[in-house]
Amino acid sequence: MSLAVLKSRALTGMQAQEVTVEVHLANGLPAFTIVGLPDTEVKEARDRVRAALQNGRFDFPARRITVNLAPADLPKESGRFDLPIALGILAASGQIPAHELDRYEFAGELSLSGELRPIRGALAMTYAMRNSGAAAGRQRAFILPQANADEAALVMDAAILPATTLQQVCAHFAAPQGEDRLTRHQAAAATQTAIPRYPDFTEVKGQLHAKRALEVAAAGGHSILMVGPPGTGKSMLAARFPGILPPMSDEEALESAAVRSLTGVFTAANWKARPFRAPHHTASGVALVGGGGNPRPGEISLAHRGVLFLDELPEFDRRVLEVLREPLESGRITISRAARQADFPARFQLVAAMNPCPCGYLSHATNKCRCTPDQVGRYQSRISGPLLDRIDLQIQVASLPQEDLLKEAAGESSQTIAARVERAFARQLQRQEKANHVLSTAEIDRHCRPDAAAEQLLRTAMTRLHWSARAYHRVLKVARTIADLGDAAVIGQDHVAEAIQYRRALREQQDAPGGNR
Repeated sequence: MSLAVLKSRALTGMQAQEVTVEVHLANGLPAFTIVGLPDTEVKEARDRVRAALQNGRFDFPARRITVNLAPADLPKESGRFDLPIALGILAASGQIPAHELDRYEFAGELSLSGELRPIRGALAMTYAMRNSGAAAGRQRAFILPQANADEAALVMDAAILPATTLQQVCAHFAAPQGEDRLTRHQAAAATQTAIPRYPDFTEVKGQLHAKRALEVAAAGGHSILMVGPPGTGKSMLAARFPGILPPMSDEEALESAAVRSLTGVFTAANWKARPFRAPHHTASGVALVGGGGNPRPGEISLAHRGVLFLDELPEFDRRVLEVLREPLESGRITISRAARQADFPARFQLVAAMNPCPCGYLSHATNKCRCTPDQVGRYQSRISGPLLDRIDLQIQVASLPQEDLLKEAAGESSQTIAARVERAFARQLQRQEKANHVLSTAEIDRHCRPDAAAEQLLRTAMTRLHWSARAYHRVLKVARTIADLGDAAVIGQDHVAEAIQYRRALREQQDAPGGNR
């Protein structure tokens, strides 16, 4: 047989499209050609495959070898096609049986000695393979490097057959059924039952107001901005925030892991741990939303189903911050290039922190602020109104008195807070099957209806504070979350009053007559 056909996958954004690897041997001068829009890494497979076959004591045919990666208009990148190309050459030259190849998909990078090296995006490929197999009514097994086995096996019902060398894969096809064949890999039991570990809120002294606001944000999935002087614990609070979020469902964990698998940053030990991404304020727009010639996910997608923490928010370039506006609303980001588009999920929870002024000590209890009102205004105006309008909670984090700093940290643990958050989130799922922060306008009218006194208070606040319609609806959703934490069926005046206080941080700083200057 001079033709062999195998299946693999190429990554385009979150999509892992099926690729048919066709290997043809023909008479003529010896040559090795790879076609089908391969990039440099794929073209270099010629040298890796040749060396791996020769060092594995296989015969490298001195014939004209043509490898076609179909479809031809889909870009192919990385070394994941090394394994199917090598197996295709062996099958086409009769060195391994070819009748079972259609039952499998293959991916793996080869070393010169024939060892299989880990690949990027194994989980995303397995996820796509399972879905396409379910749609077609036929499930293939996936042969891939041993180093990717735990990651890929997290996809339920996927048949994962890991191998360490090319020789081991060839032995699988050469051996009779049941003898010396690759065995199906199961996800490690410790991975499935592991409880994610996060820093604990008991380590943060005081700041009861900020802790309460973070509890509300966690319960309803709301974004939050903390404004306060340096050293008040904003970063400590943010780092502990993932520990009070509701537990991830299997589907959410799989979505998050698949995105991180695209960049090679996911490990099976992080299964069901909420991602926490904290990019530096010098990050570019592409770093935040993703991009590149072959688009890859950015920080907002790597934080999918987790937390994106932006410290020193006004220090970010304003154009960089503006790219967050659409993903905050839609939960997705589409990266468009001349040849193709890549769509990535970005359902992240924004936690931001900033100083109230350039020196940081506006309204500080002891340190004197020397910034002029114009300097304060220019500093705070680096955050645009439309972006600020999309941040549900905006709170002040005050400096602690010395006597509080000298006390031992004593307060509620993350576990206690998380239990209340989980109960409130369960009420939301029972009532509307989604978190409060993603409610549409029609759903807000149905599920976030305040009583008469609460509605009057809300109307008065909207008039005096000059809120937009978006701000009005966001306050209603926050009030709904506060009511859920209090196990209240109807939004009352107290719930609305608390929600209003969570949108006054920057306004109070701006209205302060010179702070403590």
